[in-house]
Amino acid sequence: MRIGELAERTGVSPRSLRYYEQHGLLSARRAANGYREYGEEDVRLVAEIRALLSVGFTLEDTRPFLDCLRRGHSSGGSCAESVEVYERKLKEIDEEIRALLARRAEVAAQLAQSCPGCFVRG
Repeated sequence: MRIGELAERTGVSPRSLRYYEQHGLLSARRAANGYREYGEEDVRLVAEIRALLSVGFTLEDTRPFLDCLRRGHSSGGSCAESVEVYERKLKEIDEEIRALLARRAEVAAQLAQSCPGCFVRG
């Protein structure tokens, strides 16, 4: 299929697909006329990229998941390398949560100091 059809089937712009290709996440074959040609497996790869990006992974983070799918696994997250990325991402999220809770406590303390009778929710 050509880039337009892949874009339509995945809900991703042709520009994004070219961007993924530039970063080595997709590899289009070239037809004799120079047009990019994609296969059915690329639909699954793009879906995996989009799913991971939507929950905060970077493009680079998606590589092990895509490699896992290319090796024939039914899930991009079932390979050891992907699990490592999941674990690293969870640690990052936990650190962000800790930082947000600390900031919240600071703001609540400032509110309590500025407005002793005010109620802090949460």
